[in-house]
Amino acid sequence: MENNSTITGLPRIDTILIKSRAEEYRRLRWAVAQGIKGRLNRLPSACVGDMVMATVKKGKPDLRKKVMPAVIVRQRKPWRRKDGIFMYFEDNAGVIVNPKGEMKGSAITGPIGKECADLWPRIASAANAKSFNLSVPFLWESYSR
Repeated sequence: MENNSTITGLPRIDTILIKSRAEEYRRLRWAVAQGIKGRLNRLPSACVGDMVMATVKKGKPDLRKKVMPAVIVRQRKPWRRKDGIFMYFEDNAGVIVNPKGEMKGSAITGPIGKECADLWPRIASAANAKSFNLSVPFLWESYSR
């Protein structure tokens, strides 16, 4: 599954995603975005709701040094929703999933994006807050320098 929204300036390869569920890892480093065909010399990027291949950088030894699928649930870079609201979170975060999209963990700490909740219902059911109610209008003029 891939997110069909057009979002620019997203987390690129080698971005560190912090822990987003009650499991034994602290940092993920994502390497490959699923479904991105790309262009010559352009680094692939992914957005909220996209599946990526990631490795655990800090965590339990049995999780480290393995490439496994993960889904991005939060990102710092503001993106524009179709209703005109610019959304962003205070950190980048992802969850480890199996190839079917079912979470390995049991709960997600913190909110997740609506785009992720629409694409991955199993992840949405494990989240304690979705960004439906947390959306705050973002003034792009105040953000850009």
